[in-house]
Amino acid sequence: MAETEQTTASPVVKIKKYANRRLYNTATSSYVTLENLCQMVKDGQDFVVEDAKSGEDITRGVLTQIIFEEESKGGQQLLPIGFLRRLISFYGDSLQTLVPSYLEVSMASFQRNQEQMRQYMAEAFGEMFPFRSIEEMGRQNMVMFQRAMTMFNPFTSMAEGGVDKPAGDKAGNGEKPEVDTLKKQMEELRKQVEALARNKG
Repeated sequence: MAETEQTTASPVVKIKKYANRRLYNTATSSYVTLENLCQMVKDGQDFVVEDAKSGEDITRGVLTQIIFEEESKGGQQLLPIGFLRRLISFYGDSLQTLVPSYLEVSMASFQRNQEQMRQYMAEAFGEMFPFRSIEEMGRQNMVMFQRAMTMFNPFTSMAEGGVDKPAGDKAGNGEKPEVDTLKKQMEELRKQVEALARNKG
């Protein structure tokens, strides 16, 4: 089964690194950069990097260098400080041999589910926050926050959307029954908290 997968997969490209730090793609007979190798990884193209003089496999070091370059660009970093500190602390630890397998399995699982996660986030956030810009998202979030605070505070009137009608005027406020029920529950919770505070006093 493994042999079948290897024959159907793309051939592994050999990259040679010379003393002047230049990288040479033997498949295309051209020099490449770390950025080119980064794109090859994203495209799913497997490769190995060898020292041109000694033939030593230095793939790990080159991949680590790609990560360093990506983390240094100032965009969205993937490696939190806490994670890096914990990772460093495992060097020399008795559990060091288990860490690579754990990380590889975790990332493989994440990668298998990434399309499902993208679809879920697109559906969830696309429907909830269909905004064209970060600024618009901020404004809409502030409006939503203000409305939520107004709804949960029985002593605050509606902002710029009209003043709440008396609780008994169902036709005037146009609220759904579940919203009215939620308000009552919040008011009851507020009373219980106040009662507990008085008892402690």
